[in-house]
Amino acid sequence: MCTSIAMKTGDFYFGRNMDLEYEFGERVVITPRNYPFEFRKAGLMRNHYAIIGMATVADGYPLYAEAVNEKGLCIAGLNFPGNAFFSPQADPEKSNISPFELVPWLLGRCATLEEARKLLETTQLVAIPFSNHIQLSPLHWHIADQTGSIVLEATKNGMMIFENPFGVMTNNPPFSFQMENVCQYMNLMTGQPENCFSKVGNLQPFGLGLGSFGLPGDFSPASRFVKAAYLSTNSICDLDENSSVSQFFRILASVGVPRGSVVLPDGKLQITTYSCCINVSKGIYYYTSYFNHQITAVHLKRENLNGSYLLEYPLKKTQQIAWAN
Repeated sequence: MCTSIAMKTGDFYFGRNMDLEYEFGERVVITPRNYPFEFRKAGLMRNHYAIIGMATVADGYPLYAEAVNEKGLCIAGLNFPGNAFFSPQADPEKSNISPFELVPWLLGRCATLEEARKLLETTQLVAIPFSNHIQLSPLHWHIADQTGSIVLEATKNGMMIFENPFGVMTNNPPFSFQMENVCQYMNLMTGQPENCFSKVGNLQPFGLGLGSFGLPGDFSPASRFVKAAYLSTNSICDLDENSSVSQFFRILASVGVPRGSVVLPDGKLQITTYSCCINVSKGIYYYTSYFNHQITAVHLKRENLNGSYLLEYPLKKTQQIAWAN
């Protein structure tokens, strides 16, 4: 389970909740322009756009969960079990890319969402695991820049791209269902509801917020999609950085998973292990972790982006408290 959001205020922001029952060695990783990416079927990419995001590093290779490049193109992979399907056979007419290679394949080459669309037209996702110990994850992807968002889903019906007008994504069912399901909530409003019982004229709302009565609050992917779409679509905040970042994390928190609220069949507890908000316009990666709500930031453009070695920033997971006395 995960939720991703793309949202504009004064700048453009992109981020997600990572909802898991385990940690995966995640850390903020900057890949500079001259780190060589060796693709399994598509050759060597020696030079590319610089990238920042959350990743685990395996054998010196960054396996990104979500990332943004220096030009402002973003991508996040979200769990899509039971529906994700990657071709077992290479297509000689296309560039054959493993799902774990998709982030550098797009962010390394493409500066805009439109360029990513065109590259995906000649790309096929093939079922090549990273290693015997790291198998493929069943994912679909939220891809965005300041002009808009798309969803990429590879299923047995083929690889499909969907327009994403809400700039929000969760997990199963497929994205086409999410777009149909949200239509059931078109009656929601941020103001007070109108009295539809016309023959009973003295009815008055007994509290604020009743215009959004019926907004889902459970942790299912469909409910999180509706709630995140409603909150981000109706979001109002000042345009400065602090206000925008605070608002973004507030929306993510509203669809976060507290420990004990989602128990897997094997008894493991799923939680929101981390939340991130990326100022795409400035290249700043902000995050909080489950046990540390203080915001930590890593700035892409403060580093030497012409290097050839990964820059890694382990997560600060111990709660940091600003004492007032």
